Amino acid sequence: MQKPSSAHVSNDSMTILSHLLLSPQETEAQLASKTAMVRNISEADFDSLVSLAHSNHVIVRGLEIFRGIMLNVQDAARAEWAAAAVAAERARIVKAIEWLHVICNAFDEEGLDVTVMKSLDHWPDLGSDLDLYTNSSPQSVCAMMQRRFGAEIASRSWGDRLACKWNFNLPGLLEPVEVHMGRLGQTGEQLVLASRLPGRARKVEMEGHTFRVPSASDRLMISTLQRMYRHFYFRLCDIVDSATLAVSGALDYEELRTSAKAAGIWEGVATYLLIVSDYVRQYSGSDLGLPKFVTDTARFGGDLVYFGKDFLRVPIMPQSAALYRSQLAGLIRRGELQSSARLGLLPWLATAAAVGYKITGTDKGIW
Repeated sequence: MQKPSSAHVSNDSMTILSHLLLSPQETEAQLASKTAMVRNISEADFDSLVSLAHSNHVIVRGLEIFRGIMLNVQDAARAEWAAAAVAAERARIVKAIEWLHVICNAFDEEGLDVTVMKSLDHWPDLGSDLDLYTNSSPQSVCAMMQRRFGAEIASRSWGDRLACKWNFNLPGLLEPVEVHMGRLGQTGEQLVLASRLPGRARKVEMEGHTFRVPSASDRLMISTLQRMYRHFYFRLCDIVDSATLAVSGALDYEELRTSAKAAGIWEGVATYLLIVSDYVRQYSGSDLGLPKFVTDTARFGGDLVYFGKDFLRVPIMPQSAALYRSQLAGLIRRGELQSSARLGLLPWLATAAAVGYKITGTDKGIW
């Protein structure tokens, strides 16, 4: 018998995780359906499931559901597999959160503003790095990180320099600390959104610590910039996080439209939301109930998203390229010439990255 390819196994794992996290579990029949998917999973396939859950930042949420199913059918062995994986991830998260608290306190004590972006969106999961935003000067932040933590400043790529972000490696901390300073976006083109971020931030409490995080609208716009204008793929956590945010009632869609238009990314935000809604409907049977003005603005939906290389891929040509052109045109119309010039470098940066990857097998130093 031919051994299943790793790509096929990953696709199966993504389907399982999507069912676990997005399918409703209100009836015995629905629970039975989920149970049937994982009841006889092999240890090798479970390891693939854990690997994919880790790269998609849903390991705690996904495997807690898996463990509950196994306990329900009295499968102690598989329940223990999940418990061990969750315990290991939680140990990492607890340590990272302690560090994050200490780092944010240091910003406060030095009189530097700081907002935690993206990393805490996945709670009770956590991202693979600690993302921060500040309006403080790079000189002040770099000096503070080196003086107080002995941080090493990682080498900066062309993309890092354009985006005005620095990565710090701290002794004793597994995760790198990525600090965006004064700008957001792949080329640092987002000044309006960046300047408003600290003043609109809200406080949340996690593991007994209080952090400042972006408002619901800003959080969604930051996710859109990352997924629709930069990486062109979704992690499963993006679907779960954004769906949870939408159904929580925290989103004011009219305010979101106003803010996203000011940032020049309203079409991207609407497209992002429709993709999330379509994906949720695929596994739950119901969408997010988005307002008509959102769905009418979206350029495309979940029907064009496909699984590849462990993530949910967004088509670049022509769909995402059209969003990029729309953002650039908006910046030019508003007379934001410096930001327009920055964003205009993106195709050249992408081309350099593609060429570098083809020649050397890596785009390090470019992105």
